[in-house]
Amino acid sequence: MTHHQRRHLCLSALGLATSALLPLRTAQAQAIDTARIITGFPPGSTPDVLSRRVADRLVPGYAKNVIVENRTGAGGQLAATTVKTAPADGSAILMTPLAVVGLYPLTYNTLPYNVDNDFAPVSLGVKFDIALAVGTGVPAEVKTLADFIQWARANPSRANVGLPALGSPMHFAAVELARLSNVPMQQVGYRGTVAAIPELLGGQLPAMVSPIGEFIRHIPEGKIRVLATSGAARSRFTPQIATFAEQGFKDLQFQDYFGFYLPIKCSPAQVQAASAAIGQALAHPQVKESLDVFGMEVAASTPDDLRTILRNYTARWAPVVKATGFKAD
Repeated sequence: MTHHQRRHLCLSALGLATSALLPLRTAQAQAIDTARIITGFPPGSTPDVLSRRVADRLVPGYAKNVIVENRTGAGGQLAATTVKTAPADGSAILMTPLAVVGLYPLTYNTLPYNVDNDFAPVSLGVKFDIALAVGTGVPAEVKTLADFIQWARANPSRANVGLPALGSPMHFAAVELARLSNVPMQQVGYRGTVAAIPELLGGQLPAMVSPIGEFIRHIPEGKIRVLATSGAARSRFTPQIATFAEQGFKDLQFQDYFGFYLPIKCSPAQVQAASAAIGQALAHPQVKESLDVFGMEVAASTPDDLRTILRNYTARWAPVVKATGFKAD
């Protein structure tokens, strides 16, 4: 090989190496300076925990800095409105329970946002089962769903079922349980679980329907007994507990979700970049382990998959909401 040929080969190789680095450099140059994950729930809540676990893993690939902003108010509506009006540059990400975008349009006459016109689906975050549990106010021999229904039928004045919020999937699951069992049960709404769990433990509240993560840490103490879970299969967090479907209530088979959204005017490239980054964050073993404590299972998705899940979620609850006539405003 001549000197000229060797020189040409080296220059060609250098050119290929340089061109291979260009996409990376370009991507780095376009990285967002500061991104915000905006959630409508307070620090320490499960939406906040998920937001912070993901935020930690979005640096530096998606943004140089990522902060979690708790815009509490109106059950998540304030956070959604904040993202709706945010710059469409990928720097503002909404992390929300699907109820805020999939159930509120059924329960509110007016909302400050339109889901289809204001938000671009990015990725599912987590999925989790809902559970029915009883506390110390219910006799110890009540160990199954059938036992509870029998107890509630014999004690109609005491058959109160607590809920983290009225108008939530937990609310409508409790309504369906009462209808399907033909046993009147009074639904009692709380502002989250902070006030409800102590009353369940103390016996003032007999039963509660809530995300399973709110119960699992109390099960070893024996003061809370989970009687049924809502998934198609038994929860891996409580494999000893039969599902509603296994106990004869197939219509109470469902899961709940948290998801990520961007403002609708963000470009498809920005949506895909956010989806990929969130998917990578959720795949990290430490993120999975930290969410296990809260009974949440990592469930990253494509934007299209989240759009389908949201559509199915709304369709699943629409007839139940209509039958109750419930309105949140």
